Amino acid sequence: MLGRVGLGVLLLAAGTAAAWAHAGGSTGYASITISRSTVRYSVILPTPTLPSDLAEALRLAQTGRGENREKLLDVLRTRIVLRANGTRCEPGPGQVEPSAVDATSFTMLVDFACGSVVRELLVRDNIFDVLGSNHHTLAKLEAPSGTQQFAFAPDSREARFVVGDRDGGAGATRSFLGLGIHHILSGYDHLLFLLGLLLPGGGLLSITKIITAFTIAHSVTLSLAVLEVVRLPDRLIEAVIALSIAFVAAENLFLNPTVSRRWLVSFCFGLVHGFGFSSALRELGLPAHGLLLSLFAFNFGVEVGQGLVVAACLPLLFLVRRTRWESRVFLSSSLAILLVGLVLFVERAFL
Repeated sequence: MLGRVGLGVLLLAAGTAAAWAHAGGSTGYASITISRSTVRYSVILPTPTLPSDLAEALRLAQTGRGENREKLLDVLRTRIVLRANGTRCEPGPGQVEPSAVDATSFTMLVDFACGSVVRELLVRDNIFDVLGSNHHTLAKLEAPSGTQQFAFAPDSREARFVVGDRDGGAGATRSFLGLGIHHILSGYDHLLFLLGLLLPGGGLLSITKIITAFTIAHSVTLSLAVLEVVRLPDRLIEAVIALSIAFVAAENLFLNPTVSRRWLVSFCFGLVHGFGFSSALRELGLPAHGLLLSLFAFNFGVEVGQGLVVAACLPLLFLVRRTRWESRVFLSSSLAILLVGLVLFVERAFL
């Protein structure tokens, strides 16, 4: 019975994983440009996240219908609130960048009039009320004095920028820390890979080596990818991540893995997973001086989230090993993880 329950839970996770992948929901990329008393807010949004009425408005706007273009722009005018020097900026004209009907993303921009030269800007992002709680926005603010960045999420909707402050403040660091935690906790494929590695058991030293090897590996490639030292096609990376899930599960089922050496598997595939993590930051095109701190905070958030999951899973795994259900749970869980990996691989590689 316990084995069937474990299989059922993981098969449910399989369906969820296929829908969410490792990206942790949807991501928008905003560019906020200050020019004296005017602020231009431009954002790239993924089309699959649009509710049905806005998706239809986008389709009609692409055919040249102005009223539908305005309906889309009103999302920014009503959900993005800017206050310059304590006074609310008024939204004005905007544009919806033309794109192909089958494009996976589109761009909107609105100009805000602030009434006086912007020295301090408060940005509130309420677009989650439209796109859902699993959306987040990576924002880059550009001013004559430099560039700053922030990660907006449903629980961190506001950011205050001081023009001339190149450091961006502690708030930006906290926002990227939270983004890293959210990214790993909603990245079911990364978590299933780790679970597949931990299922065979082993002593505390072996488990520590597995987790540490994965952490070091993905931290290295995350940094290299975001800093544009190495870049591989996203489609290839996502397919290999799915293959890594299937591989560790198949190894559990058919190859009787040596736990003491499994840190090597963790390290090798951890390198690939690091490229997957990088997609959440790379598209924003942050400048090097701001990117390093954001990268560190994001990566630390990934480690915190990963640690929370491991801390929750290990006691359960140790508990099951003391029962007669151990082999059933191990086999059914590994089989479910294998199925997830194969489904994701076929979807990412061929569909």
